[in-house]
Amino acid sequence: MDEVDTSLLALLGDNARLPVATLARRLGLARSTVQARIERLESRGIIAGYALKLGGGARPDAIHATVLIAIEPRTTPAVLSRLKSLSQVKGAHTASGRFDMVLHLAARSTAELDKTLDAIGEIKGVKSSESLIHLSTKIDRMP
Repeated sequence: MDEVDTSLLALLGDNARLPVATLARRLGLARSTVQARIERLESRGIIAGYALKLGGGARPDAIHATVLIAIEPRTTPAVLSRLKSLSQVKGAHTASGRFDMVLHLAARSTAELDKTLDAIGEIKGVKSSESLIHLSTKIDRMP
């Protein structure tokens, strides 16, 4: 990847629906060059796809939370398997530090969130957890 690819990815990140001709004009390149670069980035897996990003008013899951969990040694695969079965778990990331995993949860109500937090706490291998309920979003660059 070079500077042109980085600029192209930034433009697509801001608006993936920009026509190739517009991208070419903004980058100062030929349309065919930009199209070839996009195809190369897709084939190399750098561009994994294009997605619809819903606004807050369209999301059925109104309450979001970040959950930090500490896991017993050698139980991560079993814990992860159980977490995958909880539809409210939208993402799970391993982490360094006091906690082993960071979860992103989305629920339709506080009752559903509470039930999900209880279910996570009951998973065999979860030593402890800490929950952070999202109140408002100030910056959202996630797709």
